[in-house]
Amino acid sequence: MRFQYSKWTPESQTDEQRLENLMQLFSHLLVKTSGDVQEAMEWLRELAEQYGIFDETLSMEDLIDKLREMGVLEEVNGSLNLTTRGVQKIRRDALKEIFSSLKKGTIGSHETPATGSGVERLSETKKWSFGDMPTNIDLTSTMTNAFKRDGIENFHLSEDDLEVYETENLSSCATVLMVDISHSMILYGEDRITPAKEVGLALSELIMTKYPKDYLALVVFGDDAKLVSINELPFLEVGPFHTNTRAGLQLARNLLRHCGNVNKQIFMITDGKPSAIFEDNGRLYKNSFGLDPRIVNKTLDEAVACRREKITISTFMVARDPYLINFIEELTKSNHGRAYYSSLNDLGQFIFVDYIRNRRKRFSAG
Repeated sequence: MRFQYSKWTPESQTDEQRLENLMQLFSHLLVKTSGDVQEAMEWLRELAEQYGIFDETLSMEDLIDKLREMGVLEEVNGSLNLTTRGVQKIRRDALKEIFSSLKKGTIGSHETPATGSGVERLSETKKWSFGDMPTNIDLTSTMTNAFKRDGIENFHLSEDDLEVYETENLSSCATVLMVDISHSMILYGEDRITPAKEVGLALSELIMTKYPKDYLALVVFGDDAKLVSINELPFLEVGPFHTNTRAGLQLARNLLRHCGNVNKQIFMITDGKPSAIFEDNGRLYKNSFGLDPRIVNKTLDEAVACRREKITISTFMVARDPYLINFIEELTKSNHGRAYYSSLNDLGQFIFVDYIRNRRKRFSAG
C-alpha cells in the first residue's frame, strides 16, 4: 500500500481543523442568510468552486453528514433545517470568532477589583468575621496564629486565631441588547446587519454559559420596538422600517426596571439617526430627512429617563457621518453613557471589551 505525502507548511491543517473551520464558515453563512439552510449551502458551494474548499478527503456531503450527526441540522419533509442545537452552535462560533480577534490583555472576567462575599477564592487571607463561610478557613494560618500565642503544648484555638481566604466579589448585571433592523442596515449594498447579529449571538453565548445568572434581553427596533427571543437572533431580517430609537429605549428601560440587579445597561447597535417616534395619539411620525428636532428631542428625553433610573447606554455606531456623530454625542451626554465609533470589523471587539469593563467599573464605583 502506498501513501502520498505533501510538504508540511505552518498553514497545514488536520482534517479536524478543516472540518471545524468549515463548520464555522457555515455558521457565518447561516447568520448572513437569516437561518436559511438551503441558501447558506448554495453560498458554500459557490465559495467551494471559487477557492477549492473541498477535495477527495473532505466533501460537501461529508460536511452535511457531520452537521446532521452533531444535531446541528435535521431533515424535515425532505429539506434540511436548523435545530435548537444548531442555533447554540452558531452562538458559540460567533463567540469564538469575535474573541479570536481581541488583543491580548483586553479581555477580563466579571470579577470586580473589590473583595467580599463572592465565590472565587483568592490567595490572600483576612481575619474571620461573622458571615464568612467555614469552608474558606485557612487552616495553616489559623493554626499558626494559635501556636504563636500559646505554643504547641498549650494549644488553644480562639476566634481571634481564625483566618479565611479572601474571595472575589462577583457582580451581577442586567443587560438589554438593542439591534437596529431599519432599512439603513442594508442600505447602499453594505451589509451591516450580519456583524450586528454576530455580536448579539456571541454576547448571548458569553452570558448564558459563563454568567448564567445574568439577565439578558434582546430588543429589535425599526418603526416600533419588540422583545425577541435569543433563539430568534440568527433569523432576524431587516425590514422597510424607519428608526424609532425612542421606542427601543423605552422598551429596554421597562424591561430593566423589573430587574433587581444593581448594574443595568443597554447596548445599542445602530448605523443611523432616529427617524421616527410615536405621537401621543399612537400615530407614527416619520421624517427621514436630516435630524428632525421633534424626533431628536423625544429620543434625548428617553436617554435622560434611563440615566435617572441608573441605566447606562453604550452606543455602537457603524456610521461616521458628522451629523450622526453629533446626535450620538448629545445622546451620550444626556445619559452620561458611552459611545463608540467603529468599523464593522471592530464592532465585536468594542462591545465585548466594554461589557466586561463596564461591569467592573460600575460595581467598584458603587
